[in-house]
Order: sequence, then C-alpha cells, then structure tokens
Amino acid sequence: MNWSGRRLHMLGIGGAGMSALATVAYAWGADVSGCDRAASPYSDRLTRFGLPVSLEHDPAHLEPGMELVVSSAISAGEPELLAARDLALPRLHRAQLLAEMVASRRSACVAGAHGKTTASAMIAYAAQRLGLDPTYLIGGEVPQLGGNAGPGGGTILVAEADESDGSLSLLRPRVAVVLNIELDHHTRFAGISELERLFSDWTMELPASGALIQHESLSLPTEATAQRFGYGDVEWQVSAVEQAAGSTGFWLRTPEGTPLHVTLALPGAHNALNAAAAIAGLHALAGVDVAETAAALAEFTGAGRRFELRGERDGIWIVDDYAHHPTEVAATIEAARTWAPGRVVVCFQPHLFSRTEALAFHFGRALAIADEVVVTEIYPAREDPLEGVTAKLVVDAVSEARPGMPLAYEPTLDSGARYLRSRIRRGDMVVTMGAGDVRRVGDMLLEQV
Repeated sequence: MNWSGRRLHMLGIGGAGMSALATVAYAWGADVSGCDRAASPYSDRLTRFGLPVSLEHDPAHLEPGMELVVSSAISAGEPELLAARDLALPRLHRAQLLAEMVASRRSACVAGAHGKTTASAMIAYAAQRLGLDPTYLIGGEVPQLGGNAGPGGGTILVAEADESDGSLSLLRPRVAVVLNIELDHHTRFAGISELERLFSDWTMELPASGALIQHESLSLPTEATAQRFGYGDVEWQVSAVEQAAGSTGFWLRTPEGTPLHVTLALPGAHNALNAAAAIAGLHALAGVDVAETAAALAEFTGAGRRFELRGERDGIWIVDDYAHHPTEVAATIEAARTWAPGRVVVCFQPHLFSRTEALAFHFGRALAIADEVVVTEIYPAREDPLEGVTAKLVVDAVSEARPGMPLAYEPTLDSGARYLRSRIRRGDMVVTMGAGDVRRVGDMLLEQV
C-alpha cells in the first residue's frame, strides 16, 4: 500500500500503539513526524529510523496539510491539539488510523483484557516464519520480530484491538480473536455488561465470510463462522498441559479432530490457551496448516515484559512482567512456580488509582500465592489521585488473604529494591510486576545484588 502524499503528525508518538502506527505509515510512504513528553524505547527507535520526534508538545510543530493523529493519552486541553483545531487540520484518533490499515488488508485483530500482546505476537511471528510477510502492529516489544511493528509485503495484517477506550469498535477485520472479557478499565466502563455490549457490537460487524475465534467462556454474536478454544468440548480443545522450567507442552485437538502436540518455549498454562487462539486465528486468516504453525511457535520466545527473563546474579533470577490485573498476577506467579528453583518473590507496583480501588481485594488474593511480596506505591499514569486510595489497600488485602506471610510496603522503587536486597537469597526468583516503571527494580537488583 502506498501512502505517499500524506503528512501525519502524531501526538503521543512514544507509546507502543502510536509508534507502531508511525512505523507502518512511514514504511508505506507517509511523511511522519511526532512528539511526546518524554523519550521511550519506541521513540528512540523512530528517531533511528529517521523520523523527526520532538520531546515536547508545541503548536509550532504544526504545518498546513498535516493530519493530526492523537492517542487517548492526550488531554483535550493540550495546546498543540487546540492549535490544530484552530488551523482546521484534520484530526484522527489513533484507532481511526489503525482502522484504515486494518481495512486495507486481510486482517486479524486480537482482543481481550489479558494475553492479546502475546497472542498477536504469536500470530505475527508464525506468519513471518512461514513466509507470509505480514504487517503487524503489536502492543509491546517482540525481540524476534525486531520491535513492535513491521510493514510487511504480504497480504495479511495482524493487530491488537484495544477495548480500554472503546476504540476496537472502529476496526473491521476479517478475523477477530477474543481471548477473554474482564473489566479492567473502571473509569471507562460502568460495569461488565457495558463492556460485553462493546464486544458484541464489534463481533456482529464481522463479515459473513470472516471468522470469530473466542474463548469457551464467551458466546459473542456474529454472522461470521464462530469457533471456540479452551479445555472443554470445543473446536480447538487444549488438554494434557505439562509445564517445565521455561516451557509448556500440550495437546491441541483441531476442528477436524486431529490431535496435535504443541511445545512452547514459554512458561505458564495460560500460554497454552494463547497459542491455541493464535493457531486457530492464523488458520482462519490465511488457511495455514496448523502443524506448520505449531512448529513455528515452538521457537517463539515471547514479547517484552511478558515473563521476560532479565538475568541472573548470585543465583537469583530476575523476571519482569506487565501483569497489572489480578488474573494476570495469579497466572504469572503460577508460571514462576514451574521455573523457580526456590521461592517466588514478587515486587508489585499497582497501576491506576481507579483499578487499585476497584480490585484491591482481588490483588490481595492473587499476590498471596507468592512466597514473599513487596508492594510499591501506585503508578498513576493518566489519573489524578483518589482520596484514600494508596497501595496500602493492596498490602492490607494481601495480609487479610494470608496472615503472617512475608510482606512489605515500600513506597518508592528505590526502597523496594533495598528491601529486596536484604531479603532475597540464592535460588529465589524475583518477579517485578506492573504496567508502570517497576522494571527499574530489576535493573537495580541486577546491578547491585
């Protein structure tokens, strides 16, 4: 696809989603520039590609003929955004630009509260290994793909569909993969029923010639071919999951009834479900032989910040994970259990005041299955503080769930790292968890343990 002649200026270009759009649009021929308030690995890569990226928002960036692309993180009062309105520049939400890309190719979109980065990365990786040369836009780093996005020269596209701001409703893929539906964005949705309506409306827009791949717990309406994956009597049935240090094996029964053994270089039973969804999704999208897809996935080593092994020092293993919802926290700790030679020690950084207030009790139950936990203060991201809402809500919930377990509240990442240095020992696996900057704790431990 040739986008030459388009001039795109992107506010919030340093984020995972926006940088992926910038990468693909630039490769397709658009003139792309952008800005953000701080540098990130994503914006640094764009700079290396030759894109002009400014580390500030400034109306002086705007020029006639530009289209302004805006992320959900940009406030309505941002002066650069207001100036673009005064100049009558066309404005696109990032999902509108993604929708253009999705509509331009034979596309699959992966959605759900948990696992969509891993599952979409699996589809993109297998498609690339099998010579399909896909375009892909992933919500995190995929080292084996060289980043979070690639333009591709083939006919298929793989992308994440984001429910957090409702923008998935704009996407019109041929194949939708829905991994789960769970309330994770409490300021956006009044309740689970509202979220379910969003997904139902979306899947009803799938073409009759398309496909819906959904978890066995879901019954989303669609005019497309619908298939389910899971442990029950479904079209893509997972069974006999076996876990070892850093790997997972399972049997997958296909809709034709053929049994297929799948081996992953990833820990965690949840990744068996992610892989089943990815295999089914790529088969629906491109008709790829399922055994070939499974063979390709055997070499997939995961996305960044998804049970990412950072390193080892003095017999202590450091892992980093993006887990920021109780379901994800529990799954990550369980995955660590299959690998850790000794204790599983968690450093958890809650993400968002609204999420912490709504889910503190459930975070407590999830974290209580670790051997020791340190909780740092909430990473606020885009939110203002809520009165009475601090990370101590999570600490109290852990203490209530498992009285007497080794537990600490350390407000800062520095103090959290100091606490851990005084507590961890050879054989421990330390897992830093959260959607903020808790990864820095692992950096400090690897440098000074």
